[in-house]
Amino acid sequence: MTRDELIEQNLGLVHSCCKRFLGRGIEYDDLYSTGCVGLIKAIDNFDETLGYKLSTYAVPVILGEIKRLFRDGGMIKVSRSLKELSLKAQKIALDYKQKHNSDIPLSLLSKELGVDVYKASEALNLSTPVLSLTVSSEDGEKELDIPTVSIEENLIEKITLQSVLSSLDIADQKLINLRYFKHKTQVQTAKELGLTQVQVSRKEKKILAVMRQKLV
Repeated sequence: MTRDELIEQNLGLVHSCCKRFLGRGIEYDDLYSTGCVGLIKAIDNFDETLGYKLSTYAVPVILGEIKRLFRDGGMIKVSRSLKELSLKAQKIALDYKQKHNSDIPLSLLSKELGVDVYKASEALNLSTPVLSLTVSSEDGEKELDIPTVSIEENLIEKITLQSVLSSLDIADQKLINLRYFKHKTQVQTAKELGLTQVQVSRKEKKILAVMRQKLV
């Protein structure tokens, strides 16, 4: 199935996500166009070798794009329950990565959180620093929590990451570049490097383990 066919086949996901934000001050056409951007990002970055459905991965990405549209206008509100779930998801994911040197599978994360896979994915997708805003209302002051990213932290992370990448062998740099910057699947990466998918998977884990040690 081609990329365009995948997009067309999954436009229903965009409509479903947009309906959650009706009546919140942004026109439906704007919601829909932003949601389509999220769908395209999800399709381009989706890795079928991870074992979950495209829809499971795409919905949180679509919602993230739509929430960013509201966030740019200071209108989005993240529920306390989702914020708490996100904090739990971050801790579980971090503990798992420290023990296994790999990202936690969504199926296991959902089991640990006691929620479905979609909710677990949404909580993990929300795992960014939080900016608190205080606004006035009829009931007094209320605090709205919205995700935000520090520009300074991003810059430092990018510089550090670039330094670590440059210290790798050329072959390892190419693998990481294909997987994480060109968003190739392990199967696509294997074809370009003349390896098997299993070999790519093993090499990727070893390279990431080395990079983590250098980044700590």
